[in-house]
Amino acid sequence: PPPPAAMRKTALVTGITGQDGSYLAEFLLEKGYTVHGIIRRSSSFNTARIDHIFDKVQLHYGDMVDSSNLAAIMARVRPDEVYNLAAQSHVKVSFEEPEYTSQADGVGTLRLLEAIRTVGLEGTTRFYQASTSELYGMVQEVPQVETTPFYPRSPYAVAKLYGYWIVVNYREAYNMYACNGILFNHESPRRGGTFVTKKVTANIAQIMSGTRDRIQLGNLDSKRDWGHAKDYVRMMWMMLQQETPEDFVVATNKQYSVRDLVTLCFEMVERPVMWRGTGLEEEGVDAKTGEVLVQVSPKYFRPTE
Repeated sequence: PPPPAAMRKTALVTGITGQDGSYLAEFLLEKGYTVHGIIRRSSSFNTARIDHIFDKVQLHYGDMVDSSNLAAIMARVRPDEVYNLAAQSHVKVSFEEPEYTSQADGVGTLRLLEAIRTVGLEGTTRFYQASTSELYGMVQEVPQVETTPFYPRSPYAVAKLYGYWIVVNYREAYNMYACNGILFNHESPRRGGTFVTKKVTANIAQIMSGTRDRIQLGNLDSKRDWGHAKDYVRMMWMMLQQETPEDFVVATNKQYSVRDLVTLCFEMVERPVMWRGTGLEEEGVDAKTGEVLVQVSPKYFRPTE
């Protein structure tokens, strides 16, 4: 049974309409939390991922680039725990919107920490920062651990690096319970359509239903450690339940290439593919008919790939 109202913890989740935010909100509601979320105003509804819990969470309009707004929300909610999941989180898009990405993902983290201090909650509110394996970028060692040197390779990763260090700084300077979760890639049916796992699965579904001929992808050799978002949001909560704040790497310690992902997905729908050619000429073809199902396109490569 949920705890009585007086004992209930209150959580504030930025990015509540995203993949992780929606799973985290569900998880916290099950734990008996009062859950508040920050959403951006949009001319079209952007709450599809939380529609099923819409009446159970309290939503506030806000933006990571508006410090007075964040302070006002913090004063109103006075949360026990803050989960900062809001971000412009797409690596390739960050090259096209570097300034906004820096403001939302980097300075936005500072604004939230300052909002906690402004309201006088630095001694009681616990803060979780969604950090990222993209901090490692050009990998300096394998596997990457909490002490591996960072080498960010995109405006997104550089902004998140600022977020990471400002959290460490506020923890040490003001004795705040603030920590970073350096999360490797984590996927789910709620993953955004521009991310490769969702793009591959959705496109294969379209190929199987006859509404698409083939998939176009970028770097097939790109390797990732893919986990499930549901597992990773539980880790976020666990990090705020420790006695002392610490930064953690969260990963499965297994790597797969984009090519592996595509091969496996086609196997799941019983339409195996074979690979031929190299580089931009590489193709994935139907093992039975020879029909081209996968092509490489330079437009999906990141500038630093």
